[in-house]
Amino acid sequence: MSSEQQPQAGPWAGRLQIFIAAVLWSTSGFFAQAPWFDAWPEEVRGVMLAFWRSFFAMLILLPLVRRPTWRWQMLPMVVCFALMVWSFMAAMVYGPAANAIWLQYLSPAWVLVGGVVLLREKVSAADGRMFLFCLGGVLLILSMEMYRGSAWYATAMGILSGVTFAGVVISMRSMRDVDPAWLITLNHSATVLLLLPWIWRQSATVPTASYVALGFFGVFQLSLPYLLFARGLRSTPSPEAAVLTLVEPILVPIWVYLAWHHHPSYEAPRWWTWAGAALILFGLLSRYLPPLVQAMQRRRRRHSDTLRDES
Repeated sequence: MSSEQQPQAGPWAGRLQIFIAAVLWSTSGFFAQAPWFDAWPEEVRGVMLAFWRSFFAMLILLPLVRRPTWRWQMLPMVVCFALMVWSFMAAMVYGPAANAIWLQYLSPAWVLVGGVVLLREKVSAADGRMFLFCLGGVLLILSMEMYRGSAWYATAMGILSGVTFAGVVISMRSMRDVDPAWLITLNHSATVLLLLPWIWRQSATVPTASYVALGFFGVFQLSLPYLLFARGLRSTPSPEAAVLTLVEPILVPIWVYLAWHHHPSYEAPRWWTWAGAALILFGLLSRYLPPLVQAMQRRRRRHSDTLRDES
C-alpha cells in the first residue's frame, strides 16, 4: 500500500501523537544534565552529546528513507541543523535546562524574521505581537544572566539554537515535496560528519552503560518523536500543533528537577528564567491560540448545522 493510500489517523489520534512527541522531546534536559557523562570535559560535553545523539538517531532513521535526492537548499539546512544540535546541547550543559529550551522556543520569532527578509512574507498584527513578547522574554533572560555573570555563554548558545532552528525550518519549508525521512536523516548524518573531527581528538570516554543511554537518547528524543510529529501533522492543523508542543518547555525543568535535584550539579531556574519564559509563552499563545479557538468554533457550528439539517 502506498503512502497516498494509507489511512490517516483521526483528529484525536493525531493530537495524541503530537502530544507524545512533545513529551519525548522534553526528556532532553534529563539526558543532557545526567551525571553519566561527567567523564567528558565540560567544554566538549555538548559536542559529544550532540554527536552521539545524532549518530544513534541516524542509524534508526536510515532504513526509513525512500526517495533520496539533492537540492542546494539542503546545504544551509544541514549546516544550521548541526549548529542547532551543538548549541542546544551546549546550552543544556552550561546552564539551566529551562533557559535552553525556552530560548530555543524563540524559533517562531526568528522564522518570522527570516520569512519576511528571505521569503518576502507578510506580517500580521498577531505575528508582530508574538515577536515583541518573545523578544522581551529573551532580552530579560540575557540581560540578567550577563548582569549576574552566570551562564551568559549558555544563554548565547540557547539563542543560537533558536536562530539556527529557524534556519532549518525555513530551508525545509522550501522543500515540501522532498521525503521528510530523507531530510531528517540527512540532517543527522551531516551533524555526525561535521562534529566527527572534534570527537576524534577526544580521549576521554564514559562507561558503556552511558553509551546505551545515549542510544535511548537518540531513539526516544529524536527519531521516534519526529516520526510521531510528522504523522500527527497529517490530521492536526499547524496552530493546534504549535500549542500542543508547548508541553515540551513546560515539562523540561520538571523532569530535570525530579531526576537530578539531589545531585550537586543541579541548578534550579532563576526567577528571570520563569519571567522570560512567561513572556515567550504568552507571545506564542497569543499568536497560535486564537486561530485554534476559532477553528474549533467553526467545526462546532458546522457540526450543529449538520445535525439541524438531518433533523
